[in-house]
Amino acid sequence: MRIASSSKRIPAIAAGFALIAALSACGHSPERRALTGAGLGGAAGAVGTAIVGGPVLAGAAVGAAAGAVVGAVSDPRKINLD
Repeated sequence: MRIASSSKRIPAIAAGFALIAALSACGHSPERRALTGAGLGGAAGAVGTAIVGGPVLAGAAVGAAAGAVVGAVSDPRKINLD
């Protein structure tokens, strides 16, 4: 496994954080929360694997799957982001 140089990782990290900020809206239905969770999880997984080195697409896929599950099973009455 080859770790990318810092100068190559900075744009990927910045893009990941921008995507997370853009997708930070929360939905009221389980479907919308699952989609939001998948987007946030995928972005976080991609950024995480870009930082530590590894297959970014695999990290994004795992993060998206985990985020979708957490978003779908979360209860909006117990999570207040307002």
